[in-house]
Amino acid sequence: MQKRPDPLGPPRLRLLIMDAPHGRRRGNTMTKTTWPLWEVFIRSQHGLAHKHVGSLHAPDAEMAINNARDVYTRRNEGLSIWVVKAADITASNPADKEPLFDPASSKVYRHPTFFPMPDEIKHM
Repeated sequence: MQKRPDPLGPPRLRLLIMDAPHGRRRGNTMTKTTWPLWEVFIRSQHGLAHKHVGSLHAPDAEMAINNARDVYTRRNEGLSIWVVKAADITASNPADKEPLFDPASSKVYRHPTFFPMPDEIKHM
């Protein structure tokens, strides 16, 4: 007699399904919509800054990093990974551009045109 496969999958996956935060079981599966959305940032081998590469759903930060590694660094191009819950990101509204950035235009000393350039220096 052949043993039937477990409908919840291997034991590690079964724990994930049973213990995921805010998870609801629907039959033998769990809906992905109950997992929080994570934004993924990767630092490449040749860069200093992390760049946004995409999003994914995961039950916790550790799983989000593991999934981001599998999805976004297939060719070993990543040096480090950041994951941030999308709900924790606060952004400015593009409609508020003028009041937000207007004070910087009144500070001419911050612009390189304020300083005289010697004639000997070219292509700068």
